[in-house]
Amino acid sequence: MPATDGALQIPARFCGPSRSGNGGYTAGLLAERLAGHPHLDPECPVVEVTLRVPPPLETDLTVLHLDDVPSAQLLDGDALVAEARCTAEELSPVDEVSSEQAAEVMADYPGLRSHPFPRCFACGPERAEGDGLRIFPGPVGDGRVASVWVPHESLAEASDLLDPGVQRVNLATTWAALDCVGGWTTDLEGRPMVLGRIAARVDALPVVGERHVVVGAELSTEGRKTFTASTIYDSDGRIVARARHTWIAVDPAAFG
Repeated sequence: MPATDGALQIPARFCGPSRSGNGGYTAGLLAERLAGHPHLDPECPVVEVTLRVPPPLETDLTVLHLDDVPSAQLLDGDALVAEARCTAEELSPVDEVSSEQAAEVMADYPGLRSHPFPRCFACGPERAEGDGLRIFPGPVGDGRVASVWVPHESLAEASDLLDPGVQRVNLATTWAALDCVGGWTTDLEGRPMVLGRIAARVDALPVVGERHVVVGAELSTEGRKTFTASTIYDSDGRIVARARHTWIAVDPAAFG
């Protein structure tokens, strides 16, 4: 029989649109419930999460584990908010961009001019340093976008297993960092979108205070759907995490 796994809440800090949860952060919370820590679980290297409705904030949500396959559902009462499943799909990384180039193109981040969700935890320019992630992807010039990201100490939630003095962010924050950079590979100003699906592989949790580079690339567009990919690199150029996304074009007024 399906089994419940206690309540899950999305604090208001982790919004995307002002009235609902950041898609990547919400997906990461559910992914963690599905497989413990997927980046340490060889049986579940990639988790795919599909978002069905805007995730409500500050609400007790139920996690339901299903018996037939490694999967889980996030429920608001009887309403299905999201569902997660393990997958063996390979996720190709987006090519690396240097830290210097990523820092330079952040000044051209389109969201600094116009942003459909300016309070977004991951990419909102109205979020202060230490509050939001402030990932501001600017165009590299070859279809990719990139941003520097230095995880703030306010996000420290996990100690390194081998070096207890090293602090890392949690899984949900890592998924959030993989999220919006994909959307900004397209004209998000003229064609606002929200995350509909994300599949991610996390090889290591990002280190607090370390300079990372987040890179995104557009893959294709089909009707209201846009498909993108993203990768996080650490200061030594190693891949920390990677993802692919499906975005759905929306009226931002419906989300707030």
